[in-house]
Amino acid sequence: WTATDDCGNTAVVAQQIYVEDTTPPVLVGIPADATVECDNVPDPADVKAVDACDPDAVLTYKEVRQNGNCPQSYTLIRTWTATDDCGNTTSDSQVITVRDTEAPVLGTIPANLTLECSDPIPAPPVVSATDNCDNDVQVTLSPQIIPGNCEDSYTMIRTWTATDDCGNTATGS
Repeated sequence: WTATDDCGNTAVVAQQIYVEDTTPPVLVGIPADATVECDNVPDPADVKAVDACDPDAVLTYKEVRQNGNCPQSYTLIRTWTATDDCGNTTSDSQVITVRDTEAPVLGTIPANLTLECSDPIPAPPVVSATDNCDNDVQVTLSPQIIPGNCEDSYTMIRTWTATDDCGNTATGS
């Protein structure tokens, strides 16, 4: 600023204005933490970075998996970080707990039979199982003999048990 009086005397004063960006960007759209079944893990959210001074703040995404007690039980930590031109950063995370609580589904179990003691006992069929998360469900067969009221009379119970990788089971007899 310059001030001049009627006699031509002047005075000059300068003002310096320093502009700094010390405010980090703001992350918009970070989803809430969630617990989901292993076949229902959501895609990463479409998060945006908004900054008062930098319209193009850099947004990065990182996902870390922490294994649980079985292949379909784990935790995902999804972290978004925004950095503006002045190096101000902000981060936020979503924690997704993934679990497998659904039991497998057994295939067709053969119907009950009543046989004469002279009839051959049919071989047990191979029974398969499907699961929402485990593509290779193990099926075991456990036969049990219950004696009847005489030597040639008995009941055989065949029990098939399907177990997925997380220990969920389904049985059929």
